Amino acid sequence: MSEEKIEKTEGENFSMRDQFHIPRENGKKLVYFCGNSLGLQPKSTKYLIRQELEDWKNLGVEGHFNAQNPWFKYHHFFKGAAKLVGAKEKEVVLMNSLSVNLHLMLVSFYRPKGNRYKIMMEAGAFPSDQYAVESQVKFHGYDYDDAVIEVQPRKGEHCLRPEDILDEIHKHKEELALVLFSGVQYYTGQFFDLKSITKAAHEAGALAGFDLAHAAGNVPLQLHDWQVDFAVWCTYKYLNSGPGAVGGVFVHEKHGKNKELPRFAGWWGNAESERFKMKKGFVPQEGAAGWQLSNAQVFNMIAHKASLELFNEAGMEKLRVKSLQLTGLLEQLIQDNPGLEIITPKDPGQRGCQLSILTGKNGKKIFEEMRKQGIIADWREPNVIRVAPVPMYNTEEEVRQFAKIINKINA
Repeated sequence: MSEEKIEKTEGENFSMRDQFHIPRENGKKLVYFCGNSLGLQPKSTKYLIRQELEDWKNLGVEGHFNAQNPWFKYHHFFKGAAKLVGAKEKEVVLMNSLSVNLHLMLVSFYRPKGNRYKIMMEAGAFPSDQYAVESQVKFHGYDYDDAVIEVQPRKGEHCLRPEDILDEIHKHKEELALVLFSGVQYYTGQFFDLKSITKAAHEAGALAGFDLAHAAGNVPLQLHDWQVDFAVWCTYKYLNSGPGAVGGVFVHEKHGKNKELPRFAGWWGNAESERFKMKKGFVPQEGAAGWQLSNAQVFNMIAHKASLELFNEAGMEKLRVKSLQLTGLLEQLIQDNPGLEIITPKDPGQRGCQLSILTGKNGKKIFEEMRKQGIIADWREPNVIRVAPVPMYNTEEEVRQFAKIINKINA
């Protein structure tokens, strides 16, 4: 992934901040740098939820077809979801939650056979991914330590070198069934080169899938052009859709057109034209929608509609420019503090909004003191503070305020 430069453009002072509710304490706005864990609430969310409540109140069951956004086709109303991940409209569907969707994808795309039964992933992946992979390989009768290859950083390093990932894929090319990585690593904030990983996986005869929980809405993605086989993500982090919000799924069109591909089936994945004929025999819709199980969780999904409207207005290009500027400024302001070490890659092209700051033995005390001074960040054991200046609503002034406080506390 080539290094991205922090350039001045028309997006330099871009902000959607006024469109969000900023948390307050004692009447004062807090500095919220935790959008990598839970994004803030768009002000339009309440209005959109009220609209669905009114339709339910006034229409009852007829809201499935007569609501302002008919519930029968609710997953069709999220324009922009596919664009955010660089996909075609039919390649993306919103449904369930991330871990449920990951299991559904593994049912279809982890098909071990003979000597080709192993899954490769980064060491230290988010627990939900580890648990999903562990249970899937055990379900197929394999032992985790044998069937899962965890790629480790070099000794003394925190992040994986891109070339080491590709070398490991090549090394195990005869036994790999699937390469499954994060898009952005939750702990270090490293943005993996998804295009190169996918290409190497395919050359090795394996499939490539990604957990984009920390990547969707954060970094530029081109899943279709990169030939990614599948991806899953949540929408409550950078996509600002509220706690427990709906998950997202990408299935490349080459698989979405394959109706014979094994999957767990449900009523809502069946062809819409056949849905109310109540026939036996599952006939999947073309595209990612063919993996749906149940009807849309309207009240779980509506907040995502509010967020997508803001992303459509902003555009990832402007958001990326501002993200590079904010993160670059934060790095510049704290990098000379001898008690702090940024473990996120220095190359802006290998990171998103998040910087992970390695602290010493007093890290938890530093974190707690920052909170007392109005900074909301994220603590990860054993000694990392994750900080995410989100371009949608964070500002340069807040970055400077954060840096001044942490440098003073850690002087």
